[in-house]
Amino acid sequence: MNPNQPNPDNPRPVPGFDVTYVKPTITRPNIIVGDFTYYSGLDFERRVTHHYDFYGDKLIIGKFCQIAAGVEFIMNGANHRMHGVSTFPFYILEHWEQDAPPLPELPHKGDTVVGNDVWIGQNVTLLPGVHIGDGAIIGANSVIGGDVEAYAVVAGNPARRIRKRFDDALIALLEAFQWWDQSIEEIQTLIPLLSSGNLEQVRQELQARMDGRSA
Repeated sequence: MNPNQPNPDNPRPVPGFDVTYVKPTITRPNIIVGDFTYYSGLDFERRVTHHYDFYGDKLIIGKFCQIAAGVEFIMNGANHRMHGVSTFPFYILEHWEQDAPPLPELPHKGDTVVGNDVWIGQNVTLLPGVHIGDGAIIGANSVIGGDVEAYAVVAGNPARRIRKRFDDALIALLEAFQWWDQSIEEIQTLIPLLSSGNLEQVRQELQARMDGRSA
């Protein structure tokens, strides 16, 4: 790799600061993270809790996500059965006479999936099985218990949608263009556009590039 290019395999991309590219630090096979997603801290896997291999659930995070300090991904192992009078898990604690229930009887909400270019604010908690769309923004201290659509801004406990970031046409164009999947060289040329507040210019340029792909 060109030493002057961004390197997704460098775990410490900001010298002198506790910022981590997450992908090269992952050791668990059931955590999958895309290139250039960063966490404002040093031990991302400690922020993924109740993640037990026998459940088989995955945490899947896309590329270029921005994950602030204190974010916690709570996985399916945290759930208790609620069909009985008591939710107490006798079977996991010593000397209580209860057999562990079969896995299909335990609550399981599936994989937790975060799209690309998602900004998750400080101290956000994501509950098991949520899906976060591309480009979403999650406000600090929010609790995410349900799915978040692409390019939505949500906040609160429980989190509610505050607004869409863009109109439906621009959101559809961004989803189709998928800038995060382009080469580093092309993304370098896109940075001024991706940082621009002139949404009409963004729309026109992205559409022109999309047309160029299909020409």
